[in-house]
Amino acid sequence: MSKPVWACWIIRIDPQLGSGYTLKVNRRLLREVGQSAYIVIGSAVVALSYNLFLIPHHIVPGGAGGIAMILNYFFAVPVGLTILVLNIPLFVLGMKTLGRAYAVKSILGIAFSSLLIDGFTYILHLGPATDNKILACIFGGITLGAGLGLVFRGGGSTGGSDIVGMVLNRYTNLSTGTAILAVDFVVITAAGFCFGQFELALYGYLNLYLQTRAIDLVLEGLSYTRALFIISDSADAIARAITSRMNRGATVLAATGAYSQERKDMVFSVMAKREIARAREIVRETDPRAFVVITDVYEVLGEGFKPRT
Repeated sequence: MSKPVWACWIIRIDPQLGSGYTLKVNRRLLREVGQSAYIVIGSAVVALSYNLFLIPHHIVPGGAGGIAMILNYFFAVPVGLTILVLNIPLFVLGMKTLGRAYAVKSILGIAFSSLLIDGFTYILHLGPATDNKILACIFGGITLGAGLGLVFRGGGSTGGSDIVGMVLNRYTNLSTGTAILAVDFVVITAAGFCFGQFELALYGYLNLYLQTRAIDLVLEGLSYTRALFIISDSADAIARAITSRMNRGATVLAATGAYSQERKDMVFSVMAKREIARAREIVRETDPRAFVVITDVYEVLGEGFKPRT
């Protein structure tokens, strides 16, 4: 049985550059394989969302996919092939503006999702998962967002408004998110007029919102911890109470009021959601006049916390 090409390559360079370099190559290879897997799986989920929910009910999600659905409605052209064709000039633009590495990974996402949309339609003949338009809108947005989130985690893109948004961000004052939202809003609104049912545009706006929430959930995950910022005259006492009574770490930082120029200490601590109530009680007991800010934390790297995979 012959060895893979990459395995032979690693073995050949190992005697010259040492085992440390071999380990680095292996890790880099595994990272690339993992990112490619995210893109492939995410593209499959994206294709399923189109076939099971969006296309049968004419719920346009925006971007190149939305334009392809409009053209499919009028001219019966394949949605996947149309997405692929529309993305060719955008891909060239993205490669020039955003770099070759991003463009190469985007090829995989664009090509795979486009081919699967048509494959599910014309080969597997997948029909709608539900006849209820509201359910199709909700689950179409969630599954499309989940698929896009996986593709983004792999460092790729499915093209369309993603690339346009990033290019606009590069050359204008618009943020990437705002630019993408603007492009999608125009496409969805146009679809409502083209289909002669503006209600479909309303479904599209809801679908777009659910997409963004699902993308954020896949990319950032659920917030599983909280961060506390506590400004108090008794900062040391609060920090000692957190460390001794809750067995959580705390850091005391020097802070200065921008308006008053008054110097005070600030306690910074990160803990699980379920521990927040106890921390509040400690602050109230120690200094009822303390200024406390509690905020979501989506990832913590360090002792006492499990990193996201």
